[in-house]
Amino acid sequence: MKSVYLESPNNIKIKEVEKPVRKENEALIKIKSVGICGSDIGAYRGVNPLVSYPRIIGHELAGEVVEIGENSKGIKAGDKVIIDPYIYCGKCYPCSIGRTNCCTDLKVLGVHIDGGMVEFFAHPSELLWKVPDNIPWEQVPAAEPLTIALHAIHRTKVTAGEHVVIIGAGAIGLLAALSAIAYNAVPILLDIVDERLSFANGIGIKHTINAMDKEAVEKIKQITNGRMAEVVIEASGSNAAIRNTLDYVSNAGRVALTGWPKKETSLPTNLFTMKEIDIRGSRTSAGEFEEALKLMSEGTVDVKSIISKVIKLEEVPEAVKELSEHPERYLKINALI
Repeated sequence: MKSVYLESPNNIKIKEVEKPVRKENEALIKIKSVGICGSDIGAYRGVNPLVSYPRIIGHELAGEVVEIGENSKGIKAGDKVIIDPYIYCGKCYPCSIGRTNCCTDLKVLGVHIDGGMVEFFAHPSELLWKVPDNIPWEQVPAAEPLTIALHAIHRTKVTAGEHVVIIGAGAIGLLAALSAIAYNAVPILLDIVDERLSFANGIGIKHTINAMDKEAVEKIKQITNGRMAEVVIEASGSNAAIRNTLDYVSNAGRVALTGWPKKETSLPTNLFTMKEIDIRGSRTSAGEFEEALKLMSEGTVDVKSIISKVIKLEEVPEAVKELSEHPERYLKINALI
């Protein structure tokens, strides 16, 4: 079968590999659609120390079940499913309290182990979620980044009427803003690229601010009637943005750090105490797929707006190269197989 194969950093191609044979606890899935993620670009560039080579990439995956044994979710052959790509041990302390995304032996598809940009894929049956029929194949993979946005919403316990500053208008940031609207909160989206902010306005995100604007803090103060934002979600990974969360958040506010910075950030910890801020890491997701699929199926969160382009599997290597060289041109590129 065909696979998207990273021989080494900056060396990506379509390669024939063996079709998998499922284990007893696994399902065999005919992959129908995949999404290209920032982690795939990081693997291509060779900047993610967790990735070893060669590696088949891909963790935003949807398909049709070909074979499956008994499972607790009632999934059967022929079902349309999305794959939860975070394989956890189920035995460590985080797993014992339901924080499976923090598993001490977590295996992420396309990073620690081979991913699913292939024609057929075997995956644990319990890590599959049945997909409503009204979600088109090309949109299904977007449920995975939506779970990451929802996890940040959950980690900060966003409630109706609150203001949520979101830093970074990439796919995760936009989905976090749309999720905030779904929770009847008020998103305020920041980015350094005006075109992305204009795009956000076009999909219903009213409040946008260029993060380079010297009046950014004052503008947030005006929108929030002087309170500042009860919640700040950092989704860019920029060190400057991480620092700015402390200025944007209200007293007694909450901050979720979703972006992955490349180096340490120096922070004035006195503000943690003075404002009594709750600062929470927000890593991938844990149990959000069902909600993500429901929001998509009901049209509450329109993921179609963030899909810039739909291609074929054979075109993925060139698309990865283009995303690496020109990330500003696209939000999400998905592929149909």
